[in-house]
Amino acid sequence: MEDLRNHLFVTLEALLDKDKPLEIERAAAVAKTAQVIVNSAKVEVDYLKISGGRGTGFIPDQVQQLPKPQPGQLRRLK
Repeated sequence: MEDLRNHLFVTLEALLDKDKPLEIERAAAVAKTAQVIVNSAKVEVDYLKISGGRGTGFIPDQVQQLPKPQPGQLRRLK
């Protein structure tokens, strides 16, 4: 999912490029493909809930733990 997010942000940046913007049709194709991937992940999560077991490998069996932020590291959005 991290790779998907990265690709979507690259697409967004390309859309906003004033000198050479990404074509709308290509951006729409990326968005549609991303939605299929997200829907696949939702099905995988449902499968994990129902089976109570391992998934198919699409979602890792072990979730990486993110480091806890240090005091003052997080900023509020205004």
